[in-house]
Amino acid sequence: MEITRRTILTGIGGAVVVGTLGGTIGVAQAAEPQLGVVVKIGGIPWFNAMEVGIKKAAPEFKTNAWMVGPTQADAAQQVRAIEDLIARKVAVIGIVPNDSAALDPVLGRARAAGIKVLAHEGPSQKEADWDFELTTIEGYGQAHMDLIAKEMGGEGKYIVYVGSLTVPLHNAWADAAIAYQKQKYPKMQMLGDRFGVAESLDESIKTTQDQLRANPDLKGILTFGSQGPIGAARVLDDREKAKSIALVGGFSPGQGVKYVKSGTIRGGFIWNPMTAGEIFVQLASILAAGKEPTDNMELTGVGKVRVYPDKKLIQAQKLESLDKQNIDRLVALGL
Repeated sequence: MEITRRTILTGIGGAVVVGTLGGTIGVAQAAEPQLGVVVKIGGIPWFNAMEVGIKKAAPEFKTNAWMVGPTQADAAQQVRAIEDLIARKVAVIGIVPNDSAALDPVLGRARAAGIKVLAHEGPSQKEADWDFELTTIEGYGQAHMDLIAKEMGGEGKYIVYVGSLTVPLHNAWADAAIAYQKQKYPKMQMLGDRFGVAESLDESIKTTQDQLRANPDLKGILTFGSQGPIGAARVLDDREKAKSIALVGGFSPGQGVKYVKSGTIRGGFIWNPMTAGEIFVQLASILAAGKEPTDNMELTGVGKVRVYPDKKLIQAQKLESLDKQNIDRLVALGL
């Protein structure tokens, strides 16, 4: 009999971490390797889509897989969730880190217990067996900078949002974009430092309001983090600034489609989070079997990938453009 069970974990400081576990109850299930994927935050469209991919791939790869989503983008809640997975003696822990350094001690304990650790969006996660990425850092950062530079006419002041100041990949993308801007678009000027708000809709709204007041000559907002474009778009619409301020960044298509069609969000790039969920399961099944990824192996949804054992990196390149021509297709996929 197929059932779905909700698992509720009490996090540090009284917070609650909620995840879902779907699987077939019975003797057969015990023989399947267990994978728990701890993401940055639960309940937002990006990670809801990733969970769909995890559940879709689990039967295909004969893996008992589920996702745990903290109620806040908080490393302490991720630590608590990982500790629970260690106690469950899962075969593989998947992690999309909020703060790689803060997670290394608990992931080190997991590995010492014989659990494989598979990271995504975690290129600086030292205590991981492998990290897989669906775009290069330089390629992703530069693609967004080229787009916002085009929309700003190659000059003017802009600000940068990231999910938080400790999310490793968001900050690496921002580093790549800013360095590229200084080299290729010298008439553009980044104002201040980056803002760690783009995984929170409310914080993105507040920061955009504050920055519009402080910088009446602002011409662009570049955001890495799925809630950043949505929060900023609401403010630009409310203040009737959508035509004068270029807003660029990655987001869940279904959440931002109306802003793309209205022109408030000028565009951006993502990979498919459902595909990332499927890849978590496929790679976990390989690691749980005692095998290792190999160069030019085929991964679901992305084809052949490069494998760099010295970097513990599995590298794919599969971006989708968030523009008026492509957005309806992505929404139809359920993203």
